[in-house]
Amino acid sequence: MCMVIFAPLFAIFAFATCGGYSGGLRLSVDCANKSESDLSIDIAFAYPFRLHQVNFDAPTCEGKRRETLSLIGDFSSSAEFFVTIAVFAFLYSLAATVVYIFFQNKYRENNRGPLIDFIVTVVFSFLWLVGSSAWAKGLSDVKVATDPDEVLLLMSACKQQSNKCLPVRSPVMSSLNTSVVFGFLNFILWAGNIWFVFKETGWHSSGQRHPPDTMEKQSSSYNQGGYNQDSYGPTGGYNQPGSYGQVGEYGQSQSYSQSGPTSFSNQI
Repeated sequence: MCMVIFAPLFAIFAFATCGGYSGGLRLSVDCANKSESDLSIDIAFAYPFRLHQVNFDAPTCEGKRRETLSLIGDFSSSAEFFVTIAVFAFLYSLAATVVYIFFQNKYRENNRGPLIDFIVTVVFSFLWLVGSSAWAKGLSDVKVATDPDEVLLLMSACKQQSNKCLPVRSPVMSSLNTSVVFGFLNFILWAGNIWFVFKETGWHSSGQRHPPDTMEKQSSSYNQGGYNQDSYGPTGGYNQPGSYGQVGEYGQSQSYSQSGPTSFSNQI
């Protein structure tokens, strides 16, 4: 039940906080010649974080000439992989919810539904772990590449001590940090659901049947042992002991087990 409720929500939060991100930073370059200064250089970037395609103009503090620069790095692979996993996990969770609610009989038919569900759950658990780890590393690289102090080092004007280069605004990464957190929460959710899905499969059911079969075999072998067909007879007592029957020396006395005192009075 927790899987049905939380898996779609966690998947939505994961790909929405990452795939919907857009941010920026602002820099200022105060040249020795104030007329050449630019105190508001805005640099905007967004998902999928192909930063090498983000261009911006900056003054050179050498007349009116300006230079066109770009950020460094391409982190689209880890970001897109993370969002793709989140989208497919969301779609599968919705489909599984519909099957659990409306097609429960067909889901358990021939044990195919639980087996498929188990395999898919294991695969998504692994993908969430890999995708979240890769995106966490990618996000760390994005933070370094968009650090205002690092970007200022790209400008030729900032290499001259007579010019003053300062960061005005840093990018806000809180939503991207949230996406990483939800990525690992999705991994915990899917990995924890493996056991519950496994209990629905035939593998778990066959494993549960072995202990009763073993007890039945042991009880049957005990009943067929020497205690039911031994010398004590079918009634379990000394009703027909062989050593006292038909004693030849005493004539007509057949057995002491058949009222011994009566046969003695007849002899008298």
